[in-house]
Amino acid sequence: MGAGSPHTAHFVPPVAGRVPSAIDDLVRFAAREDLAVMPQTAVAHAQFETIHPFPDGNGRTGRALMHAMLKGKGLTRTVSVPISSGLLVDTKAYYDALTAYREGDVDPIVSCVSRAALIGVGNGRLLVRELNAIREGWSDRLEGLRADSAARRLAEGLFAHPVITNVIGRQLLGAQRNEHRHIDALVERGILVVHTDHKTRNRLWRAPDVLAALDRYAARAGRPR
Repeated sequence: MGAGSPHTAHFVPPVAGRVPSAIDDLVRFAAREDLAVMPQTAVAHAQFETIHPFPDGNGRTGRALMHAMLKGKGLTRTVSVPISSGLLVDTKAYYDALTAYREGDVDPIVSCVSRAALIGVGNGRLLVRELNAIREGWSDRLEGLRADSAARRLAEGLFAHPVITNVIGRQLLGAQRNEHRHIDALVERGILVVHTDHKTRNRLWRAPDVLAALDRYAARAGRPR
C-alpha cells in the first residue's frame, strides 16, 4: 500500500507492474456477497484510493465506485446517495481515515464513509424538499395554463436543466418548434430570466429559484458554488 496521504504535496505513483493485480484483487473484494455493504464499500473505496491507478481523477473515480457498489448491491435504488457531499464536510477527517487505513486500521474509514452517507442523505432530502416547495410555488404562477400545456412541461424540465438554450428548450418540449412562446410564458411569470443579452439564437435563460436551491445544497456540502 505504497500510496501517500492526500496531504502529501507530491504524490508518489504506484509501481506500474503491480497495479493490474491490485485492481483485480479489489474487483474480487467488491464482488463479494458475504459482507455488510457499507463497510465493504468504504474499504473498497479506501483501497482504490490507495492503489491510485490513474495520473488524475482517482478521487472522482473512487467516489463513483462507492455509488456503483451501493446501487449494485441494492442499498440504494433509484438515486445515488451523495456521499461525496458528506465527505467534503470534514475533509481532514476523511484524509486522516485514509491514512489510518493505509496503516492497517479499517475502522476510521468505515465510520467516516457511514457518517458521510447519513450527511449526504440529509442534505439530499433537504434539497428535494426545497425543489418541491419551488414546484408548488411555480404551480401558483402557472395558474391559468392547462395542466398538459407545453409551458408547464417546460417548467418541469427546468429541475433537470435550470439553464437552457433554444435547443435545450426544444428538446424538453419534444417535437414542438415554437419553444420561444413557451419560454416567454415562463419569463412573464418570473420562472425564467434571460441570462445574456446576446442574439436570440445564442441566448440563455436560467431558473433562479432552482439555481439558488442548488447553491444552498453545494454550500451545505462544503463545495464552491
